[in-house]
Amino acid sequence: MPALRLLPSLGFATVLLAPAPAEAAMVAPPAVAVGSAVYVEHLGAANRVLERSDQLRRGDRVVTIVSWKRPGPGGAFTLVNPLPRTVQFDGTADGTEEVSADGGRTWGRLGQLRAAGRLVLAQDVTHVRWRVASPSAAGRIAYRAIVR
Repeated sequence: MPALRLLPSLGFATVLLAPAPAEAAMVAPPAVAVGSAVYVEHLGAANRVLERSDQLRRGDRVVTIVSWKRPGPGGAFTLVNPLPRTVQFDGTADGTEEVSADGGRTWGRLGQLRAAGRLVLAQDVTHVRWRVASPSAAGRIAYRAIVR
């Protein structure tokens, strides 16, 4: 399975297409374009509001939306997103992600993954990944974080 690695740039994500070390595809996949947008979450009286912001402050709750698009339907792939050190992972809506606390060497579910003899906590997360099984030509994945 090929992996898309999102690398930190200005605190958030830019794109590099690279095969995942243990899951390299036998055939090169079609090009996948990936982009991301970061929004600050504000709680309104009746709902949540997401707003773009040029400046983030400690304590801000942010939502990062990662969009992917390819020329046509294709096979499964993996999205890997290193988290900037300036944010703490705060979950996803669907819970299908896996996390790493050691720079992407080992993976598991938050609440099940162990490192240094204890369960990994949200503040330990260094990378998040999703296995995208959809044959769709496009899609979006989002995660929440808190600015440290």
